[in-house]
Amino acid sequence: MGTWPQLTGRMEGELVVVEPLAREHEEDLFAAGHDLEMWRYLTSFPNAYETRERFHGWMEEALAASAAGTEGAWAIINRPSGRAIGSTRYLALRPEHHSLEIGWTWLGRPWWRTGANVETKLLLFRRAFEQLGCERVELKTNARNDRSRAAMEALPAQFEGIHRRHTKIPGGWRDTAWYSVIAPEWPQVRAALHERLARHGVAGYAAESR
Repeated sequence: MGTWPQLTGRMEGELVVVEPLAREHEEDLFAAGHDLEMWRYLTSFPNAYETRERFHGWMEEALAASAAGTEGAWAIINRPSGRAIGSTRYLALRPEHHSLEIGWTWLGRPWWRTGANVETKLLLFRRAFEQLGCERVELKTNARNDRSRAAMEALPAQFEGIHRRHTKIPGGWRDTAWYSVIAPEWPQVRAALHERLARHGVAGYAAESR
C-alpha cells in the first residue's frame, strides 16, 4: 500500500486558513462547536458538543488518526480573528488508487453561509487534485442530512446513490448518500467554487470567476 507524505499542510485562503489539527485548537473549537445542530449527523461521536470531556474525546481520536496516518485532520481558522471555527478531515485514504474522502466537516453556526465552507472545500480539493495527484475525491453523508447533501450537490459533486444500512449508529442504522468529484471534473468544480466566492464578495476570486 502506498503512502501520502505531507498529507496535511497549512493552506491559506481569503476567508479561512486550513491547517493541521493541534491541541492548541481545542478551546476555540469547543466554543465554536457547542451546538446540537452541528453534531446531529456526526454519529461516531454523538453529543460530543455537550461537555468538554466528550469533546476532548473527539479531539484525541482525530489527533490519533492523524498521527497514525490513517486520516488527516484539519482545523478551519477564521482568517480575520485567527480563531479556530471548525474542522474537517481527509479520510478513506487509498493512495494506491489515487483516492480519498473529504469528511467530518463542521463549522460553527455563525460562519454558515459566509463562504467559509466554500473556500475550505476549494482548498481541500485543490490540494487533493493538484498536489496529491488524486483521481477521485469522495464525499459521504447521512441520506437524511438534507443540508449536507445540498452542499455536496452545489459543488457540484456527482451523486452515486444510497448505500442502505451502510453504518451502525446509536439506535439503528444509517443509510449513506455517496458523492464524488473525479479529476476530469475538477476544473468545472474549481470554477464553480471561485464563482460562489466571488458572489460572497471575496475580491481575490472575482477576476478568476469572469
